[in-house]
Amino acid sequence: MTRSFVVLGGTGDLTGRLLLPSLARLYDSGVLPEGSQLLAVAREEWDDDAYRGWARDRLVAHAGDLPADSHDRLLGRLRYLQGDVTDATDLRAALAGVDGEPVVYLALPHTLFRPTLTALAEVGLPEGARVVVEKPFGTDRADARALNELLHRSLPEEAVFRVDHFLAKQTVLNVLGLRFANRVFEPIWNATHVERVDIVADETLGLEGRAGYYDRAGALRDMLQNHLLQLLAIVAMEPPLAVDASSLPARKADVLRAVRPPADVRTGSVRGRYTAGTVDGRSLPDYVDEDGVDPARGTETYAELTLTVENWRWAGVPFRLRTGKALGAGRQEIVVRFRPVPHLPFLGAAPEPDVLRLSLSPDAIALEVNLNGAGDPFDLERQVLTARMAPHDLPAYGLLLRELLEGDTTLSISDVEAEESWRIVEPVLAAWAAGEVPLQEYPAGSAGPAG
Repeated sequence: MTRSFVVLGGTGDLTGRLLLPSLARLYDSGVLPEGSQLLAVAREEWDDDAYRGWARDRLVAHAGDLPADSHDRLLGRLRYLQGDVTDATDLRAALAGVDGEPVVYLALPHTLFRPTLTALAEVGLPEGARVVVEKPFGTDRADARALNELLHRSLPEEAVFRVDHFLAKQTVLNVLGLRFANRVFEPIWNATHVERVDIVADETLGLEGRAGYYDRAGALRDMLQNHLLQLLAIVAMEPPLAVDASSLPARKADVLRAVRPPADVRTGSVRGRYTAGTVDGRSLPDYVDEDGVDPARGTETYAELTLTVENWRWAGVPFRLRTGKALGAGRQEIVVRFRPVPHLPFLGAAPEPDVLRLSLSPDAIALEVNLNGAGDPFDLERQVLTARMAPHDLPAYGLLLRELLEGDTTLSISDVEAEESWRIVEPVLAAWAAGEVPLQEYPAGSAGPAG
């Protein structure tokens, strides 16, 4: 059966920057069948040719390594429909305009999810249809629950894809192989041997013209509530029976149920906002002076939480999650810091404990250990054992789309995960909104808020 994409929000940044380039790569690799149709729906008063011109510019910018004929193959299958994605009549026309089983992709601001899903429920989806929802999934736990109820009104859970492209990053997938395919790691993957875990997503980019979304979301909702909590779930979950659509999401959901927010938000969280500065030679203004920003919102561009996982494996181990914009260095990694050895027969100062670093950009794994040095055989030296991952044939977003086409939800976020993630951060958001944690400032290009 042919699959056709109906992209709601077909002129948005996500469509142009990620979705269309990934679809072009799927065409180029033969994953997307030649007969597949691609219909974009948006409010602009365009026709097919105008939309293809817009799409071509995005493919050149974001998939310029592909040959021009690969772009042309995708562009030749693109069609455009002007419409309101929250209007049942317009959605009915869109679904009637494609053949086969539709994949309805909500490439929309999260504030439009509920009215769009309400309209889809009114229209009714044909058998075999799938719906894809981007992050953030809802605005709070109650909204996430309402979205899940709307989705389940139209589709079974296995036909719903809640996308988080971090789950398809090569190093994240290699956490599974590292833990469960090597006897050396899993026996020490617990509170007895692990002192703490850091999960970091630092960016050098500033607002980049995204005030319409970001100034209402902030760093905690944009990155930590979804991406970083998903990484925590992968790191901390119990071994699944299989890496499949039933076992992996269930084990992640179990971990998220056990995660507790900071007991004292004032000491267990940090929020900050960048001021003017220089990053990689680029001058950035104060965040509050960026176009579209409302200073009264008090939006944070830096968020840090220290969480605990209240189960047998991880009791007492702090998991520190942090993310920020306009920082001095980009850094995306999971850092597992082991406890020191209980007895050291060597003289001199005690060496640093072992550290396992799983870098997401570039994809690499490094283990910092202590070995005997080349000089005095009884002196210890720090050594780093590194494995650099060969690139996947498809980028993370393309890999997710391939899994979507195959109907495999292993790398999708389940309904339970989506709701539990909001449960974890809601007390923090409430405390921040009440002013219990000060909004610190940090210069663009620095390491973040002091301390």
